[in-house]
Amino acid sequence: MTSVGLVIGGIVSLQFGSSVAVLLFPRAGALGVVTLRLVVAALVLLVACRPKLRGYSRGDWATVVGFGIALAGMNSLFYQAIDRIPLGAAVTLEFLGPLVLSIVTSRRALSLVWAALALGGVALLGREGFDGLNAAGAGFALAAGALWAAYILLSARAGQRFPQADGLALAMTVAAVLSLPLGVASAGSALIDPVTLGLGAAVALMSSVLPYTLELLALRRLPASGFAVMMSLEPAAAATAGFLVLHQALGWAEIAAIAMVVLASVGAVRSAGSAH
Repeated sequence: MTSVGLVIGGIVSLQFGSSVAVLLFPRAGALGVVTLRLVVAALVLLVACRPKLRGYSRGDWATVVGFGIALAGMNSLFYQAIDRIPLGAAVTLEFLGPLVLSIVTSRRALSLVWAALALGGVALLGREGFDGLNAAGAGFALAAGALWAAYILLSARAGQRFPQADGLALAMTVAAVLSLPLGVASAGSALIDPVTLGLGAAVALMSSVLPYTLELLALRRLPASGFAVMMSLEPAAAATAGFLVLHQALGWAEIAAIAMVVLASVGAVRSAGSAH
């Protein structure tokens, strides 16, 4: 249950951070906000963790680099998506990546039932928002979902190979270095505006430092299949954040979808726990 609480806390923080990021797009653009988020998060994690650089194998460093590439790509693609389509629809499409992962990695038939229920909830949640979706935005969200699945696997591997959150700190640094040239080319001097920096730091803490740290710690105890299905809470959290921050109304269909994905998540975690 501790791991479940860590995952839920990370989900809530991530989606409210994404809502704040949308408000910041007019100042720095999607790529600029991604750069601020990753650079600030990397600096915070490096100071907090002070990871050691010696004593690791080539496989360990390959994991960190792959993890960093997944982080940079996932965040960049997702921000490109929410710059074009509503937050709830983007998260709904992105969730298909972890959902496929949950089906592929699960070894219990009951997990397929929970995954199907989660998929039904996700489809219901995005039913109204998918009409007239921007094709590029939808494509970015789907691509981000594929990298999200890779992130789950690489985060679990980094948690096994590196102590505490050291692997995350190093991977976030790789992601920041990769995104910096694109962010500077896109936003230019807007990145050093004091207000933009302050909001970017808030987005970094809410969307990167806190959720990724909580998820990494949770993945040390929670099976990858159970974690992946728990990600079905993401669309529900996104809909709530969109309602509270971006003033996007929730209808009865969306409320019913939230109930479905919550039930699927609880069932998946209970199934994973009974299997162990």
